[in-house]
This record gives sequence, structure tokens and C-alpha cells, in this order.
Amino acid sequence: MPLLPRSPLSRLGLYVATGAVAALAAAGPASAAADPENPPAAPAAPAESAHSYKGRVIAKSGLLLRDKPTRASRVIGKKHYGAIVHIFCKTRGGNVHGNDRWYLLTDGTWAWGSAHYIANIGAAPRWC
Repeated sequence: MPLLPRSPLSRLGLYVATGAVAALAAAGPASAAADPENPPAAPAAPAESAHSYKGRVIAKSGLLLRDKPTRASRVIGKKHYGAIVHIFCKTRGGNVHGNDRWYLLTDGTWAWGSAHYIANIGAAPRWC
């Protein structure tokens, strides 16, 4: 039996794939959607819930977005001071000024930002 990946991004990919399979299974056979008399209902828009986390960038020079939760990883983007970011989850990573928490951000690309430079708006994000 092969070992499952253990990194947060690998686990996240596994969760997303599992959710996609579950959604397809719940959708039922394709023939049910072909009935012109009873078209399928539009899916409901996801409501703001306990799984929706936000933060504000508090780094005066902006927040560097990285491909892994460490300062040594590749920079893949930047958010400016005061920008609102959407947070998927948090994990432990490289230490930034005494704070080892990193947030996985979902703003256009999946990238990591140091929690040291992000002020939570509302509840603290869940663990990855």
C-alpha cells in the first residue's frame, strides 16, 4: 500500500479531490438533468459561514505570497498594505518574528502568507 502525502498542500489536494468525487456521486445520473419539464435547480451560492475566514495585510511594505509556508520558499505574488485576504486554513511553518503560523490564502492563487503580517477579521482560521 503506497504512503499518502503528508504536506498540508498534498492533504488539501486529497480533500478537494474527495469532495469532487462526492459531489459527482450526489449529482446522480446525467439523464436526470436532461428532463426539459423539470430542469435541475441552480446550486445555492455558498453562504458566509464558519469556513469563511478573512484578514487584513498589516505589513507596511506589503505581504509576500509564497509557494510554501516558509520564508525560504519562492515568492509567487504580493498583497499591498491594507488589502483584505481570504484565508482557507492555517498551519505551522517557518518562524517570522516569533510567529510560526502561516495562512493558506485563496485570492486568485493558492499561496502562503505569514500570519505575523495578517490581522484576522473575525474568527481565527481553522487548522489545515
